[in-house]
Amino acid sequence: MQRVADADRRLDTRRKIQLGGLVIKAGLADEEHAVILGLLTAAKRVLDGQNAAESRRRWKEIGDKAFGPGIQPEKHDCS
Repeated sequence: MQRVADADRRLDTRRKIQLGGLVIKAGLADEEHAVILGLLTAAKRVLDGQNAAESRRRWKEIGDKAFGPGIQPEKHDCS
């Protein structure tokens, strides 16, 4: 039972580190935490809205370019 909890904790920690890395890669590391949370909250509202598919497509295209050629980010279920 403890091994499962340890594995889950490590996966959770890795995910948080990866998400923090995205904030850094986007050039937002020096922003106030409230600004970062605000922009992410606003983006979530857009993704829950009527034009979600178009916004997601456009933002993915921008993100793919930011990762650069040959770099494929890990795909995982964030639910």
